[in-house]
Amino acid sequence: MSDAPHATPLADQAAYAEAVAAAVAAAAAYYTDGSSPLDDDAYDRLVRGIEAYEAAHPQQVLPGTPTGKVAGGAVVGDVPHTVPMLSLDNVFSAADLVSWAAGLERRLGHPVARWSVEPKLDGLAVSARYRAGRLTQLVTRGDGVAGEDVSHAIGTVLGLPATLTEPVTVEIRGEVLMTATQFEAANAARTAHDGVPFANARSAAAGTLRARERAYKCEMTFFGYGALPFPPDDDSELAGRLRVLAHSELMDLVAALGVATTAATPVAGTTATTLDEIQARIGEIAALRAELPFGIDGIVVKADLAADQERAGFSSRAPRWATAYKLPATEKITKLLAVEWNVGRTGVIAPRAVLEPVRLDGSLVTYATLHNPADITRRGLMLGDSVTVYKAGDVIPRIEAPVVHLRTGDEQPIAFPELCPRCNGEIDTSQERWRCVRGRACHAVASISYAVGRDQLDIEGLGGTRIVQLVEAGLIADFADLFTLTRDQILGLDRMADISTDNLLAAIAKAKEKPLNKVFCALGVRGTGRSMSRRIARHFGTMEAIRAADVAGVQAVEGIGPEKAAVMVEELAELAPLVEKLVVAGVNMTEPGVTPPDETSPAETSALPLLGMSVVVTGSMAARWPSCPEIR
Repeated sequence: MSDAPHATPLADQAAYAEAVAAAVAAAAAYYTDGSSPLDDDAYDRLVRGIEAYEAAHPQQVLPGTPTGKVAGGAVVGDVPHTVPMLSLDNVFSAADLVSWAAGLERRLGHPVARWSVEPKLDGLAVSARYRAGRLTQLVTRGDGVAGEDVSHAIGTVLGLPATLTEPVTVEIRGEVLMTATQFEAANAARTAHDGVPFANARSAAAGTLRARERAYKCEMTFFGYGALPFPPDDDSELAGRLRVLAHSELMDLVAALGVATTAATPVAGTTATTLDEIQARIGEIAALRAELPFGIDGIVVKADLAADQERAGFSSRAPRWATAYKLPATEKITKLLAVEWNVGRTGVIAPRAVLEPVRLDGSLVTYATLHNPADITRRGLMLGDSVTVYKAGDVIPRIEAPVVHLRTGDEQPIAFPELCPRCNGEIDTSQERWRCVRGRACHAVASISYAVGRDQLDIEGLGGTRIVQLVEAGLIADFADLFTLTRDQILGLDRMADISTDNLLAAIAKAKEKPLNKVFCALGVRGTGRSMSRRIARHFGTMEAIRAADVAGVQAVEGIGPEKAAVMVEELAELAPLVEKLVVAGVNMTEPGVTPPDETSPAETSALPLLGMSVVVTGSMAARWPSCPEIR
């Protein structure tokens, strides 16, 4: 959970005026096509700095200030909203939330009986107008009073049905966004046509929603967060219900009408009666954030009951009965300073981005993952680019895309290596992931270190320094050589005494007895890890059966597709000498409790009910979250 962000300090009136102009420009870009020059955290800091300056100098407040205005006062539209479409105020910490809740209860004159807690989706707020159950118009938030008509996008937004389950006239409000899969597809389409990827999922959704003429279509997703009578003075039975239903009940109604909500996702809206319950749910949603197929940037806390909402009322830009608990930023804009090329344990040559240091989700980030040269080319990255950086799984920093509109003309192409950056040998560029032609031999220390790790052979006492000694002394070239080491050879190493030598030899001897899945994992076949190695070992039973399998045979293992199967067969052929050395050394090559396929008895084979049959399965598969189009 985040602490309140520091405000950008503004020393004088000139700095204040400059900050106002920067904030308004950033808001205009953010709420139109999503291409803001400031990330969320920087924008929040700037606005808080403006608020602090205005509080201290009320006589100097500029009329164009973004404070107290929907969308920072930078966006206009030409379609009036039936009811103002406002923003939300923010809190940044548990203490802020307690203070806000206390202020609301003072305004109400009584404790809030029930709270609503739901995710704050990182998309664009839109109003969907239905007449007699049919979707007739889509309007963006705009400045809250009027928005832009984007009805041309009808039919491209999943979760927003063309026809409701009942022929009612109603206005549904919600968020349009792109899921991870939709963003990937949109970027592929845009790169193919325009050569430039979207900066992030939000800008992709914003640009796509507003684009009227494009040679390609991009799919988006809608999640509803509210409903109101349409028109406002409607006196129908449904309109009456909409005015008195609690928010949680309103969301049930929206879902019943066939509109997607977050109800079927892990971050479904819930209710709470105490601040402790609210904080617990905030923690749960924050913990799930990295696993979601769509972006969230906070948690919305509302007074659930309609009577409390009506009594609390609204400010000029936001309801007083709701606030957004902002989560730490998972995406920032920074500079790409350089690209380093490193060689991994299998000889793969991997690029790494060197960044202008930026604080992201509580840590200082100076490096980010780049997948391969083809990925760099697809993303159109250049040295000196402003780039959006995010944390994959909240752990590994990665570059999303260049922020093209911030280019100055001084950016330079990224140079790809012509020789292996480790050994100066030739590079195999036949696949997207380039590789030194020497393979594992190029970086033997890394390959051996991986093989003896805890999840593989687990040879205690064999750390990186000792492996370097053994390799540099010419005693080992791969991890199979460990099993032929003698006591005298190890004693000859620096800082190896009798006891430590005997302990290391015992650990090596114990590693010979590891099950096949551990031995196979130690080989470090590309595309396989601990869990995949277990599946492979349990499927085949012996190393001999694994090595004898062709591409089709390997594909029979759960989770292995044709591309990965082909790579695995190729690598096993390449690793044949290493495997032979392991066999000669007496390393176990079987998986306990597994009968190899070719050893199944005739009686067992004849009893198999589908033997010799071809079975075709038709129909559709239900998604894990039925209302989430991401996985349909």
